[in-house]
Amino acid sequence: MIEQTRVAILMGSANDRDVMDHCRKMLQRFDVKSEWRVLSAHRTPDEVVSWVRTCSENGVQIFIAAAGLAAHLAGVVAAHTQKPVIGVPLPGGIAGGLDALLSTVQMPRGVPVATVAVGNAGAVNAALLAVRILALSDDILAQKMREYIDEQREVVLSADRDLQES
Repeated sequence: MIEQTRVAILMGSANDRDVMDHCRKMLQRFDVKSEWRVLSAHRTPDEVVSWVRTCSENGVQIFIAAAGLAAHLAGVVAAHTQKPVIGVPLPGGIAGGLDALLSTVQMPRGVPVATVAVGNAGAVNAALLAVRILALSDDILAQKMREYIDEQREVVLSADRDLQES
């Protein structure tokens, strides 16, 4: 059986690859197949729309869109699919990502985009949010998420034990 792509990651620029690699690697940790592309809401809008429609028709369940500056990419994706869209604002420009955060979070009524943190943390959180959404109907993925949460808990408790012993 061919494993189906469940999450589509779209970046507005090739410069975003290093940040969004954190997202892709987190999805891989949970064995969630993804694909990614570099397309621009401003420079290649027709290609964005075509790709989103093709992905939706081929069973992609969640879109993650990452962009900096004006960050309209997530909104364009959300306008062309009924699937959940997660926006990752990226740092850049003179506002250090605040401009992208505001652009991503201020979607008009009726065009929902979930927005996560700016940069690397946002890339990882976008993957984790996608996994949590997918886990609603996937018991194996839900178990993997519980194990991940337990691992994260143990990291903090271990650091606390080390602190208390010093």
